[in-house]
Amino acid sequence: MAKDKKKAAKAPESPKLKNKDYLDQLRKLHVELVKLQEWVIAKGVKVCIVFEGRDGAGKGGTIKALTERVSPRVFRVVALPAPTDREKSQMHVQRYLPYLPAGGEVVIFDRSWYNRAGVERVMGFCTEDQADKFLKSIPWVEHAIVQSGVILLKYWLEVSPEEQTRRLEARINDGRKIWKLTPMDLKSYSRWYDYSRARDEMFKHTDTEHAPWRVADSNDKRRARLNIITDVLSRIPYEEVKREKVELPKRQKPGKYREPDYPYQRVAEKF
Repeated sequence: MAKDKKKAAKAPESPKLKNKDYLDQLRKLHVELVKLQEWVIAKGVKVCIVFEGRDGAGKGGTIKALTERVSPRVFRVVALPAPTDREKSQMHVQRYLPYLPAGGEVVIFDRSWYNRAGVERVMGFCTEDQADKFLKSIPWVEHAIVQSGVILLKYWLEVSPEEQTRRLEARINDGRKIWKLTPMDLKSYSRWYDYSRARDEMFKHTDTEHAPWRVADSNDKRRARLNIITDVLSRIPYEEVKREKVELPKRQKPGKYREPDYPYQRVAEKF
């Protein structure tokens, strides 16, 4: 290679999305998500969406944007705590299987069975042999899930080291977010490249034709949320379910009912 050959120019970053534009686009996507929900119920469809990514990558905010205008009875979010001693003795994926969707449900995993390929492997909660066996076996499990009729979507949210630092520091300095910062987050923070290697190995073994990974750049949270929701909608062949026109019925007359005059325990009006 010639010494004077210039390096390829880095693509310019997109400008941050303005809040108004973000909310306008999100509102349109929420309408489509409601249509998806009605179709899932009407057709008895089973959808499973897996969210993984580094600490601070924006999984929680994306899931909130995805679910805030639909029914929690249809869109169920699963975020399991650390396994119990009994669960540790089971097949790793076993404790996740009962949460898979039945007909008419969309189940969203805020972290999933892929904990074994990520935090458990990096932080030493499982052996290398256990991690390797998981990576070799999970494609077969996911194949069985898909063969059972589940639409399985897997998303990895990728964030830069600088943006991760900014977000974690924001958690430290914001009383509304401090609960998001766990001791494990702090231990994991210093091991960026260990997580990079674990991620690469995970993709190598589990990015399959029947259950591929889709990676979203989440340095701009708003763009990431819109892109991911748009992708989810594009992967599911939903159709709008026709509804009868809704009209409010006439309200009954009070008859002999009278409001009681006993004092209520009212909320103090300070605002």
